[in-house]
Amino acid sequence: MSSYALTEILEATSGRLILKGADTFSGISIDSRTIKDGELFVALKGERFDGHLFVDEALKKGAGAVVSCPPVVPRGRSIIHVGNTLRALQRIARHRRLSRPVKVVGVTGTNGKTTTKEMIATVLDKRYKVLGSKGNLNNQIGLPLCLTELDDHGVAVLEMGASKSGDIRELSEIARPDIGVITNIGPAHLEGFGSIETVRATKFELLDFAATGVLNGDDPNIKDIPEMCDLLTFGLNEGVDVRADGIEYEDGGVSFRVYLKDGEAADVRLRVFGLFNVYNALAAVAVCRLLDVPLDEISASLGEFSGVPMRLELKELKGALVISDLYNANPASMEEAVKELLRLRRGRAVAVLGDMLDLGPYGEQAHRKLGRWLATLGVDVLIAVGELMAYTCEEFSGGNGDAEAVHAGDPQEAREILLSMVGKDDTVLIKGSRGMRLERVLED
Repeated sequence: MSSYALTEILEATSGRLILKGADTFSGISIDSRTIKDGELFVALKGERFDGHLFVDEALKKGAGAVVSCPPVVPRGRSIIHVGNTLRALQRIARHRRLSRPVKVVGVTGTNGKTTTKEMIATVLDKRYKVLGSKGNLNNQIGLPLCLTELDDHGVAVLEMGASKSGDIRELSEIARPDIGVITNIGPAHLEGFGSIETVRATKFELLDFAATGVLNGDDPNIKDIPEMCDLLTFGLNEGVDVRADGIEYEDGGVSFRVYLKDGEAADVRLRVFGLFNVYNALAAVAVCRLLDVPLDEISASLGEFSGVPMRLELKELKGALVISDLYNANPASMEEAVKELLRLRRGRAVAVLGDMLDLGPYGEQAHRKLGRWLATLGVDVLIAVGELMAYTCEEFSGGNGDAEAVHAGDPQEAREILLSMVGKDDTVLIKGSRGMRLERVLED
């Protein structure tokens, strides 16, 4: 458990102590509902919430608070006044990171961040005490909150998300990664970025900080890499540093042979599906070799990895095989999921697809392009869910006269349509952006 001295908090935040109580704190919390005895509450203020409204509640268990608006508090509590509580949280995290001899791995990319981060942590956990981002806590609040738990860990594996230019730079200033991983670069969050070129420049901000970059050497958007640091590449093509060959899809997963540039090789069998998971595993191999884990040990540990919830899970509905990939969606991840549907199909291929959000002015164009592409693939049924997917439905219907296409306004309507037509020999893909809540398609 990570503990903090009052003096450490004051040094990190440059805050003003306006009431002295406890000299030490058992940890950091931003949630008055889950704060533990002795923790320090950081009262964050956002557009739709203000932690200052819950300081009294937090101090019933907590030992102190970092605030920008000093409250009336009971005796025996330490209150630290700062100008901006989010900046204070980030400074506490950065101070803790710089005060510990820990190797930090930062993982970013348009798709595969969480799975790659979990694969890396799974392998390293055999040799190091590992601190990993919880779930996908990868933003300006989640990443520093994770780092506040840093104690005697040997390695921290941190996911880094971005929705606009400068986000990765800001997170890297806090985390100071030694190794930076870029899984891939594609069109996502274009509402904030504006263009794929800005996405690329933002992801590359990671390489300004890392001593070594681990990059997808097959990605056409990761070319002409500026020489900011040492580089390792992974992929399926000749010339990369960590390469997979002999890929075979099996019941329950995928297997391949991994080759390193120095001649080492090993067989890997993953318990998760998809070609994209081969790429995620190759990134994990590269990182773990940099941290001195033997290749045979990496291979064995990757074989134990069982996947991440809500990402490409296999389920059953009325006897049909269902591929449930519900965490998020953008054009690149949607394409990979559809390919997996076609690879696993037994009878009809049924795609239940929800809106791809956060694409801004590119939204209609991206959804129409998806519909035209689906029409060329042999997808038998499209159930399109949401306003933007109406464009996909229109294009799909116009380009594939033999297929069935229907539009649903919400997940409940999509469920009713699916239940009315699905058969036991069908293979069904359910995928959409998190905000579409497509898990409701599978809920009774």
